Amino acid sequence: MKLVECVPNFSEGRNLEKIQTITKEIESTTEVILLDVDPGESTNRTVVTFIGSPEGVKDAAYKAIKKASEVIDMREHKGAHSRIGATDVCPFVPVSGVSMDDCVKLSHELAKMVASKLKIPVYLYEEAAQRPERRNLANIRTGEYEGLKEKLKDPEWNPDYGKAVFNPKAGATVIGAREFLIAYNINLNTKDRKIAHQIALNLREKGHVKRDRDGKIVRDKNGRSIQIPGKFKDVKAVGWHVKDYGIAQVSINFINYKISPPHIVFDSAIKEAEKLGVRVTGSELVGLIPKEALLMAGRYYLEKQGESPGVPEEELIKTAVLSLGLNDVAPFDPQKKIIEYQFRKKDDSLSNLKLREFANELSMNSPAPGGGSTAALFGALSASLSSMVSNLTFGKKGYERVQKKVKNLAVTAQVLKDEFLEAVDKDAIAFNKVMDAFKLPRKTEEQKKSRENAIEEASKHATLIPLKVLEKSIDALKIAKEVALKGNKNSLSDAGVAGLAAQTAAEGAYYNVMINLPDIQDNKFKTDIKRKATLLKKKALNLGREIKTFVENELGEK
Repeated sequence: MKLVECVPNFSEGRNLEKIQTITKEIESTTEVILLDVDPGESTNRTVVTFIGSPEGVKDAAYKAIKKASEVIDMREHKGAHSRIGATDVCPFVPVSGVSMDDCVKLSHELAKMVASKLKIPVYLYEEAAQRPERRNLANIRTGEYEGLKEKLKDPEWNPDYGKAVFNPKAGATVIGAREFLIAYNINLNTKDRKIAHQIALNLREKGHVKRDRDGKIVRDKNGRSIQIPGKFKDVKAVGWHVKDYGIAQVSINFINYKISPPHIVFDSAIKEAEKLGVRVTGSELVGLIPKEALLMAGRYYLEKQGESPGVPEEELIKTAVLSLGLNDVAPFDPQKKIIEYQFRKKDDSLSNLKLREFANELSMNSPAPGGGSTAALFGALSASLSSMVSNLTFGKKGYERVQKKVKNLAVTAQVLKDEFLEAVDKDAIAFNKVMDAFKLPRKTEEQKKSRENAIEEASKHATLIPLKVLEKSIDALKIAKEVALKGNKNSLSDAGVAGLAAQTAAEGAYYNVMINLPDIQDNKFKTDIKRKATLLKKKALNLGREIKTFVENELGEK
């Protein structure tokens, strides 16, 4: 699933009617879910958080910026927070299935729309910045709204998009892309804020000033204090006392959790606390967290225990929550705290059905779910079996030489399993969209044309889903071959079934590609897809044959 987070900040925190007018634009956008609206009266600023598909998030952001430019007049705005426009800043954040480059591209597309359609000057910041000095938001905001008119006269501050023309009502907008910011607190068995702050100084990137034995600041020959950097890049931290909990905490902002993961910083905090005679009792997540951050933690702690990290997502998250002590001061509910879980449908997913329920649904007279979903399910079963064999090989005597290999195979197979399970639903949804397209009215020429276009697009999409399953089936076959050759010999039959299931997934997906092609008018698309599917099917059959031959020969010797 491709998910992007967007966190626009609007220069209005007091008039709830205006705020609701803006957020309704987001809520009305398809493929988008509004997660949080946080108005501040003293700052006169509202931070809004929403997630969705890349296109959905871009559309929602544009509509919200447009509405903000209509209901907010910067000439009347007063507030404690730095700001430059009605929509002060609007960052895109990659969550899952998208890269930072994808978010930078979204930034440019939105900036172009805002500048050309709304006549608002746009600056790009962070990862989308076109100049080094514009990466830092504070640099762009220098002078704020009040100094913007003069700033735009300086050629050095020409906007990245739009003309250098002052928009008195809307000001300017800063659009960009950044990593997900995780707000996280580490709990201590003390009330002493100074101890918590000392730990924070040692952990954070900025570090602390150097002091001599008497506690005086050490300075260089120019009189500047000497700074000792902390242990972790892209980490900001302070120590504070939380009256509600009756403890001190190390409060941390992770600017880039991929560079400095929370679990690594947490373990380092434990060591720092022990030096000062206190203990870490657990931790607290403030707001939401990307799923990958917890999966990384789960794998890390399982490996520390000597266990295989190639286990289901749910088990990894459970391990992470227990290891980080995330239930220490408040209950931690993954369904509410993991950002990706806010977007998924919990009730009507085919992959959430029990075995009998799925089989019953499949047996009914409705055409979906059908063969495409079943092919994807075979892929998931293949990957699951391969992971099982890998895990039964991990840590087993006599297989020391392949430990790293089978560990990686188990992790890869688990990811592949989840991708196949997503495809079970995607195939059924895609088929239903084709059926919906055929039901569109065709009384007028305009309706006929619209119907033809809808059928064409839906048919293409319904073809690409099983094609993706076919591609992933090759990956499943390769893993099945590896575990058959190198895995636990007592599980050879399981590896063989993994190969058979992956081959069935491939052939089933191929059938579903081919049955969709006749309804597509784009001949180049049809030719390209048919050629690609045929080559993939041939490759799948060859791999399947190799696995089957090896397994049957080995079993014949027993």
